[in-house]
Amino acid sequence: MSIEKEVEKRRTFAIISHPDAGKTTLTEKLLLFGGAIQTAGAVKNNKIEKTATSDFMEIEKQRGISVATSVMAFEYGGKQINILDTPGHKDFAEDTYRTLTAVDSVILIIDCASGVEAQTERLMEVCRMRKTPVIVFINKMDREGRDPFDLLDELEQKLDIKVRPLSWPIGIGHTFKGVYNIFDKNLNLFAANKTKISEEIINVKDINDPELNEIIGDSATEVLREEMELINGVYDPFDPEEYLRGDIAPVFFGSAVNNFGVKELLEAFLRISPHPRGRDSDHGFIKPLDKNFSGFVFKIHANLDPKHRDRIAFLRIVSGKFERNTFYNHSRNVKKMKFSNPTSFMAQDKSVIDEAYPGDVIGLYDTGSFKIGDSISSGSEAINFKGIPSFSPEIFMELENRDPMKSKQLDKGIKQLTDEGVAQLFIQQPGNRKIVGTVGQLQFEVISYRLEHEYGAKCAFTPKRYYKACWMTTDNQKQLEEFIRAKTVYIAKDKDDNYVFLAETPFLLQMAQTDYPDITFHFTSDFKVGS
Repeated sequence: MSIEKEVEKRRTFAIISHPDAGKTTLTEKLLLFGGAIQTAGAVKNNKIEKTATSDFMEIEKQRGISVATSVMAFEYGGKQINILDTPGHKDFAEDTYRTLTAVDSVILIIDCASGVEAQTERLMEVCRMRKTPVIVFINKMDREGRDPFDLLDELEQKLDIKVRPLSWPIGIGHTFKGVYNIFDKNLNLFAANKTKISEEIINVKDINDPELNEIIGDSATEVLREEMELINGVYDPFDPEEYLRGDIAPVFFGSAVNNFGVKELLEAFLRISPHPRGRDSDHGFIKPLDKNFSGFVFKIHANLDPKHRDRIAFLRIVSGKFERNTFYNHSRNVKKMKFSNPTSFMAQDKSVIDEAYPGDVIGLYDTGSFKIGDSISSGSEAINFKGIPSFSPEIFMELENRDPMKSKQLDKGIKQLTDEGVAQLFIQQPGNRKIVGTVGQLQFEVISYRLEHEYGAKCAFTPKRYYKACWMTTDNQKQLEEFIRAKTVYIAKDKDDNYVFLAETPFLLQMAQTDYPDITFHFTSDFKVGS
């Protein structure tokens, strides 16, 4: 098959939501429809009765949450579908933001009772910034929730995007009868079924078809017709080009845990969503059909399989064709590398592949060569892709070793975990004191758990009162040296050996900026590439 056809058949997207909106459940049901799994584990009351397919880390199974991005691939309707299931918890938002750089579109899940929540707004800001096309799935319609029109208004107001319903619920909660598919003009009657696919789609040629009264009753039919008239009066006809530009979000309704409304969502998604798109780089815009292969690392995960202590870099292919056992250029290290066992994913299940195409996410076994944002390519010039976000930590803790006999394991473990992007590591002198910075408290729990269970090292964390980690650049080397001498107790180095100022308060940071005007203080760690 030609590379053009391979690109056309691929769809790479992320599923994002506020915690508990049903993200992991929807992911499983999409896999169920794709035949990738035969039954799904129901998620109830934040307890996973049968562990969700995409939650592979032990702490995820215990807590009933997703804390790492999981990649799943399957085929459906002649398309190759690559799903990136992201962490829902706000403490792991940085992982989700990075994942959004690797996808071409997004499905955003909203709980019909909770509506738009703060985390949803932040996720949507990243999508708007990147002009990422978004489809909204309003979930849990089998439970009591808010009026669908109120939810649509809230989506437009809080997410600052136009919406257009492409399916519509008939009732809600105990009155929920099903969903009318506006996009395809058919009706799906609701039947609770949590583990298998059920088929009960009734084709209705027209909303005024008298048969509709017999199917759902006179009262429900009258309400549906009135609501359809209102929808067609208020909302513009759906324009796929507007959606692809990120200017309008199609909205679907359903119940993921009951497999309801998921098929309509999936099939409409395949028809309107974008095939793999190119990316901006320091060599201009790289198109998927460009001859040379290129791709970038957006995530690193150690111990995906704890038995083998492996370390895998997740690579999004941007252009050209990737081939196994072929030499490629590592842009940052300026060296050639080849990969004998590149993998595709089905959550924790991996299979070796011989080739991959734009839009695919593959796993590369890594001995420490990769960092987040690194790129590889087949061309003679090194390519660096733009827009891999990084964030200043908000919480700082000093890492203390609870078992001196396991110092090497602790050092190795914290280095690998910070390479994954779970947290940032700063070393203070004297004494090589390790300061760990994160954007959320839960990350410390995950780090502690993984250090003990994956590396055999026990640790404790002591809170540190820092406001910001600030990287520094200047053309005045003398002023920088003077600043480092004056602020020795607040100076550290990151894992790339860059100096970092750990400011205790906004006032002290402002004073430093005033007293040392030739030093620029940066609040992201990717300052060197123009952030």
